Amino acid sequence: MRCRYRSPSCRRRTVGPCHPCRCCFRLRPPPGRGPTRRGLLGGLGGLCCAAPAAAASTTDLDRQEWQAFQARFMAPEGRVVDTGNAGVSHSEGQGWGLLFALRADDRPGFERLLGWTRRALRRPRDELHAWRYRPDAAMPVDDLNNATDGDLCIAWALLDAGERWGVPDYSALGGAIGRDILRLLVRRAGAYSILLPGARGFDRFESTTINPSYYVFPAFAALARAVPDPAWVRMAADGLMLLRSSRFGRWGLPPDWVVVSKANGALSLPQRWPPRFSYDAVRVPLYLAWAGLGAEPALGHARQFWTDPAHRYMPAWADLASNAIAPYAAPPGMVAVSRLAALQRATAAQAAQSLPLVAEAPDYYSAALGLLVRAAWAAALTTAA
Repeated sequence: MRCRYRSPSCRRRTVGPCHPCRCCFRLRPPPGRGPTRRGLLGGLGGLCCAAPAAAASTTDLDRQEWQAFQARFMAPEGRVVDTGNAGVSHSEGQGWGLLFALRADDRPGFERLLGWTRRALRRPRDELHAWRYRPDAAMPVDDLNNATDGDLCIAWALLDAGERWGVPDYSALGGAIGRDILRLLVRRAGAYSILLPGARGFDRFESTTINPSYYVFPAFAALARAVPDPAWVRMAADGLMLLRSSRFGRWGLPPDWVVVSKANGALSLPQRWPPRFSYDAVRVPLYLAWAGLGAEPALGHARQFWTDPAHRYMPAWADLASNAIAPYAAPPGMVAVSRLAALQRATAAQAAQSLPLVAEAPDYYSAALGLLVRAAWAAALTTAA
């Protein structure tokens, strides 16, 4: 059986074990191995790469939900509006919007999103993008630092769009962004190969701060095919090692942010942000599930937290230092992620019926999480088939 997603340079003709080549990116450790780099590299080389973001066929519901998202959260020029954060825009939202447009097979919408993103957010000296746009400010882009998850999603969407629609320029731009991600955002911290959250402000003399939710595991396969470099495998494997060790508090959850000591690789909760599993870290189980990593501890512990019978409601966050939980329930987008974690074996019909709609979301972020979950679930079903 030939691997559906192998790169042209890969000579392996089966889905069985092979060297850790550019196309083999289903991140799962081999049986019986602990969280060692050697074990994870072996696991990386032994399984076929993840499916493209838009591999599943487009459904009427995909189009309807994308249209609903555009109507509520996208300006006519292609700017995705964060309605829960003073109407700003982020590279994160632009990257997700591109993935949503691709999933809905909406090339005109994709081109509007991409055009605005490149005009407004492109940095002057590389192919990365500024992290924030404030429409009412005298200088809307006043900080040229990037957000790595946004750049990963933009590149991923471009690469898959180039393949789906046969547009070489999309593929070339996605590859250029990928090369700058490796050049500017991958660093060493002790024994780890680290993915920086942004080009500036996170790498210090004694430690590096990372955001576990910025490891967009399902994107790495497309990037590794487009920009062949073993650095992708090392960074992804070390990211998975860090996630296995980044478990804090009563429920053993990954934090929104974590500090990695350069001296010994020890992990600690930061003082700069609240020590929580909350609105950032909720994406950790989402991306793990999307990449086919349903057995990873970070996903399993999140599922246990969300279904803890001691909760009167599903909490929006947990404090990983005090074990306190939010005094209010999680919004629909988080609920969608929890259902993805719980419905790994459900049918497509069951999953579709259980997921919140865009119309039920209180804001942009919740709606975006819901659409990401739908895309992740469809990709998982496609890969399983």
